[in-house]
Amino acid sequence: MQLSRLTLLAAFLLSFSVADVSFGQNDNGHETGNGARSGPHYNLNIIGMSKQKNADMTGNSGHRIFVLLKTRRPDGTVGTRISLREGDTYQVVDADGTDGGAIFELPAPGPYTIWVRALGRPHGQTEMATCAEDIADELDGGLESGEICSTGFEIERKRGRSRFQNVTEELTTIELPEGSDASLACDGKTTVSLFAQCLEGYFWAYDNNGLRLLQVRFYYEEP
Repeated sequence: MQLSRLTLLAAFLLSFSVADVSFGQNDNGHETGNGARSGPHYNLNIIGMSKQKNADMTGNSGHRIFVLLKTRRPDGTVGTRISLREGDTYQVVDADGTDGGAIFELPAPGPYTIWVRALGRPHGQTEMATCAEDIADELDGGLESGEICSTGFEIERKRGRSRFQNVTEELTTIELPEGSDASLACDGKTTVSLFAQCLEGYFWAYDNNGLRLLQVRFYYEEP
């Protein structure tokens, strides 16, 4: 019975894991029945776990990242950072976020949109935001900022069919308070894109409150 359950779970997750595809051939981009766009995409599953994993998952290039079901610590800080690396494609570099940090590689913003939906048991909820650790060293000029995070988004697994929502802006930009040191370091801008050179140490803050599975899709958009 236990083996059967594990087999069903593996098949369930595999059904959501889409291999890297050729982004050169896009469909008409119409919305599908679950609210997502149609066409080629990369799929990332962020999976909530009840216990911390012990295996070393550095270099583990599956289409999933593991986080704890409850990631908020007693002091209020978010327990999972998904560090972001700029690359030519999408790749999980470190899949184990149950120890507090995972690593994901993705291209700079531009030719893609990002869509998410909550799956698993009803009432699980998570919050996710784009952050940077500080102003880039070569640009600080005496300016001080520290960790900078945007508002991000919140999503809950409700009863019934789960639909995708577009969170491209929330996961590819950071809002900067007008007149702040971070804004001054970024030429006075109040919104900067992911991997902008005026900031450093980009990551997604993932604050999980019981969500079993967040499905993230990256869709190619033709110019």
